[in-house]
Amino acid sequence: MTQHPASSADPAATIAGPIPPDRRHWTPARQRLFLIALLESDNVARAAKAAGMSRSSAHRLRARLAGTPFDLTWTRALALHAERMADPLAPQPAPPRHPRAAP
Repeated sequence: MTQHPASSADPAATIAGPIPPDRRHWTPARQRLFLIALLESDNVARAAKAAGMSRSSAHRLRARLAGTPFDLTWTRALALHAERMADPLAPQPAPPRHPRAAP
């Protein structure tokens, strides 16, 4: 009889099956996709869906990253979208950029 080593896996994952890796974490790529979609749509639910995440997880991430470039870019994306809607014939602003890391 073979013995199986004890698994450190999440018990909930064993019952419900593994959580797909693409739905587990907000990667930097997902954050960028979310922010670009937020700039275009001004809709958190749509932007989160475009990134493959939920609206509530986006709000939790923003709360956790308060004051970081992600949070500041979220605010700026909404402001830029509002400016664009106020004057739809104005030149389009550049998409939000992440500030460079300090050396």
